[in-house]
Amino acid sequence: MEATPLKTVALHETHQQLGAKIVPFAGYAMPVRYSSDLEEHHTVRRGVGIFDVSHMGEFRLRGPQALDLIQRTTSNDASKLAPGKAQYSCLPNAAGGIVD
Repeated sequence: MEATPLKTVALHETHQQLGAKIVPFAGYAMPVRYSSDLEEHHTVRRGVGIFDVSHMGEFRLRGPQALDLIQRTTSNDASKLAPGKAQYSCLPNAAGGIVD
Protein backbone atom coordinates (compact mmCIF):
# COMPACT_ATOMS: atom_id res chain seq x y z
CA MET A 1 0.00 0.00 0.00
CA GLU A 2 1.47 3.33 -1.09
CA ALA A 3 1.57 6.26 1.31
CA THR A 4 -0.53 9.27 0.39
CA PRO A 5 1.72 12.17 -0.66
CA LEU A 6 1.85 15.03 1.83
CA LYS A 7 0.03 18.24 0.92
CA THR A 8 1.95 21.49 1.05
CA VAL A 9 0.93 24.94 2.24
CA ALA A 10 1.16 28.05 0.05
CA LEU A 11 4.35 29.16 1.82
CA HIS A 12 6.08 25.76 1.49
CA GLU A 13 8.85 26.98 -0.84
CA THR A 14 9.44 30.03 1.37
CA HIS A 15 9.71 27.82 4.46
CA GLN A 16 12.27 25.66 2.63
CA GLN A 17 14.26 28.67 1.40
CA LEU A 18 14.42 29.99 4.98
CA GLY A 19 15.87 26.69 6.18
CA ALA A 20 12.88 25.22 7.99
CA LYS A 21 12.95 21.61 9.13
CA ILE A 22 9.88 20.13 7.40
CA VAL A 23 7.98 17.24 9.02
CA PRO A 24 4.72 15.38 8.32
CA PHE A 25 1.82 16.85 10.32
CA ALA A 26 -1.89 16.13 9.77
CA GLY A 27 -1.28 15.14 6.15
CA TYR A 28 0.85 18.20 5.37
CA ALA A 29 4.57 18.86 5.04
CA MET A 30 4.87 21.50 7.77
CA PRO A 31 7.78 23.53 9.16
CA VAL A 32 8.54 22.49 12.74
CA ARG A 33 11.49 24.78 13.39
CA TYR A 34 14.02 27.05 11.72
CA SER A 35 16.91 27.17 14.16
CA SER A 36 16.73 25.84 17.70
CA ASP A 37 13.76 25.74 20.07
CA LEU A 38 15.62 28.05 22.46
CA GLU A 39 16.52 30.60 19.79
CA GLU A 40 12.94 30.66 18.48
CA HIS A 41 11.60 30.99 22.04
CA HIS A 42 13.83 34.03 22.66
CA THR A 43 12.88 35.55 19.30
CA VAL A 44 9.17 35.32 20.11
CA ARG A 45 9.65 36.65 23.65
CA ARG A 46 11.80 39.58 22.50
CA GLY A 47 10.21 40.29 19.14
CA VAL A 48 7.63 38.64 16.94
CA GLY A 49 6.86 35.11 15.82
CA ILE A 50 4.55 33.93 13.06
CA PHE A 51 2.89 30.52 12.90
CA ASP A 52 1.62 29.21 9.56
CA VAL A 53 -1.89 27.88 10.22
CA SER A 54 -2.97 27.76 6.59
CA HIS A 55 -3.33 23.97 6.79
CA MET A 56 -6.08 24.23 9.41
CA GLY A 57 -9.45 24.07 7.81
CA GLU A 58 -11.52 25.04 4.89
CA PHE A 59 -15.27 25.07 4.50
CA ARG A 60 -17.12 24.92 1.21
CA LEU A 61 -20.79 25.66 1.70
CA ARG A 62 -23.57 25.45 -0.86
CA GLY A 63 -27.29 25.79 -0.86
CA PRO A 64 -29.93 28.37 0.03
CA GLN A 65 -29.03 28.50 3.74
CA ALA A 66 -25.23 28.45 3.36
CA LEU A 67 -24.76 32.18 3.95
CA ASP A 68 -27.04 32.14 7.00
CA LEU A 69 -25.06 29.27 8.52
CA ILE A 70 -21.67 30.88 8.00
CA GLN A 71 -22.93 34.26 9.27
CA ARG A 72 -24.16 32.63 12.50
CA THR A 73 -21.00 30.63 13.15
CA THR A 74 -18.01 32.75 12.08
CA SER A 75 -16.65 36.16 13.03
CA ASN A 76 -16.48 37.90 9.63
CA ASP A 77 -19.17 39.20 7.30
CA ALA A 78 -19.33 36.51 4.63
CA SER A 79 -22.02 38.43 2.72
CA LYS A 80 -19.17 40.49 1.21
CA LEU A 81 -17.71 37.42 -0.51
CA ALA A 82 -18.13 36.83 -4.22
CA PRO A 83 -18.72 33.23 -5.39
CA GLY A 84 -15.48 31.25 -5.47
CA LYS A 85 -13.63 33.67 -3.16
CA ALA A 86 -12.27 32.99 0.33
CA GLN A 87 -12.04 34.84 3.62
CA TYR A 88 -10.00 34.33 6.78
CA SER A 89 -12.22 33.99 9.82
CA CYS A 90 -12.56 32.13 13.08
CA LEU A 91 -15.21 30.21 14.99
CA PRO A 92 -15.91 32.08 18.24
CA ASN A 93 -17.11 30.03 21.20
CA ALA A 94 -19.78 30.98 23.76
CA ALA A 95 -17.16 32.37 26.17
CA GLY A 96 -15.74 34.76 23.57
CA GLY A 97 -12.71 32.60 22.82
CA ILE A 98 -11.88 30.86 19.58
CA VAL A 99 -12.58 27.22 18.72
CA ASP A 100 -9.21 25.64 17.92
